Amino acid sequence: MTIRISFDGDEVLGREGQTIAGVLLASGRRSWRTADGEERGVFCGIGVCQDCVVTVNGVGSVRACQRTACDGDAIEREVR
Repeated sequence: MTIRISFDGDEVLGREGQTIAGVLLASGRRSWRTADGEERGVFCGIGVCQDCVVTVNGVGSVRACQRTACDGDAIEREVR
């Protein structure tokens, strides 16, 4: 089943069961957070490094590699 999320206002399609990181990677995005002026995305992929944190539906510091994407999620990049 196809799901739709928004990332910084852009619609992104994914598949049911994918993590947010999986949806973003499959859409060609390699980074979605800025920390100390550097672009960040998935590094470890197991929730340890926190490089992939995003804001999901207004809740900050969500690990994109650990959170399953749900239809209608509003994802925003975090800048630190």
